[in-house]
Amino acid sequence: MRAEREKRAVILTSEGQRDAAINNAEGDKQKVIKASEAKKQQQINEAEGEATAILSVARATAEGVTAIANAISTPGGLEAVQLRVAEAYVDRFGDLAKAGNTLIVPANLGDVGAMVATALSAIKASGGASNPVRP
Repeated sequence: MRAEREKRAVILTSEGQRDAAINNAEGDKQKVIKASEAKKQQQINEAEGEATAILSVARATAEGVTAIANAISTPGGLEAVQLRVAEAYVDRFGDLAKAGNTLIVPANLGDVGAMVATALSAIKASGGASNPVRP
């Protein structure tokens, strides 16, 4: 009888260890699955956030371009563009001179008017002054 009890005790102990190992393995499996699902959801959330940010920037840019196009068509708008182009030309050329010791100078450097006229002819050719953009 004693041998029978010891045999049952060994069997119960081994079954308990087996069940514990199965439970541990199942727990590890669930842990991996949950971590994977969490990472997937994080990637989805980040992608959605980036997409929303991109759309916001695109909408703001479109609204800005529309406002500029409409402003150009108002009285004095084309002259304002001429002034801004000339200012940008002078600023950028000054920055270029500071950036390095080698400088390529346009033949008509002092003729800002010609540069502005060239830029405005490009604007007019694209229809910017006569065809304002409508939202």
